[in-house]
Amino acid sequence: MKIFVKVKPNACETAVEKIDEYHFNVSVTEPPANGLANRGVVKVLAKYMKIAPSRIRVAKGFTSKQKVVEII
Repeated sequence: MKIFVKVKPNACETAVEKIDEYHFNVSVTEPPANGLANRGVVKVLAKYMKIAPSRIRVAKGFTSKQKVVEII
């Protein structure tokens, strides 16, 4: 399953906002450098969806705020 995520790095707190079934807004406290924000997104989404982080990967948009995330 693929979902579309809009990321807000350097936020005050982590949060996940579900827009619809396939679109999410995710706020992470990590900065957008060296893949830290991407790792934060995976961690926050895994906790939100109650699955292992190894089942989530960023498929597109590694350096963009708009990402396509694949859930296995």
